[in-house]
Amino acid sequence: MRMDDDGMLSGATFIPSPNCDERPQGCAIDLVVIHNISLPPGEFGGKGVIELFTNTLAESAHPYYKEISGLKVSSHFFVNREGKIFQFVPVGKRAWHAGVSIWRGREKCNDFSVGIELEGTDFTPFTTEQYDALKALTFAIFEKYPVCDIAGHSEIAPGRKTDPGPFFDWNRYRNALKRLSS
Repeated sequence: MRMDDDGMLSGATFIPSPNCDERPQGCAIDLVVIHNISLPPGEFGGKGVIELFTNTLAESAHPYYKEISGLKVSSHFFVNREGKIFQFVPVGKRAWHAGVSIWRGREKCNDFSVGIELEGTDFTPFTTEQYDALKALTFAIFEKYPVCDIAGHSEIAPGRKTDPGPFFDWNRYRNALKRLSS
């Protein structure tokens, strides 16, 4: 798995999202933000996340969708339960995943971060396939960009967000990255 000069990941399924824009000039990409998402909430395997990120979510498809109708969000990557990676925004562009956020005194984390959504909830363990894909994806990002930090959405938006949640195994993830870089 490699990242090309345009910020596109080999092996990922690219589905372009309109919910992105240019990063500020000269802004280094140095943070990876881990999220979780499922649409409808708590249900896996559907097309809800893809439809949300591409502004094609049908409000009538599920009662919850009325609450998020008109929301303009995206992420650079989405990893489903089987470990398949979808890319919505080239890494060189700013995806709209972090919202109001701050990391190490810097506001607007979308400006300098890569957003990775894992299909899941705060109350469900993630799959081995997801950890394997996340490890390979993170390593590809590290090879191309000067990333020095990894954070959960809850860490950059405390009190507002809770993901990736208590079932995300940070030790497993970080140890896998250490083994890769050794």
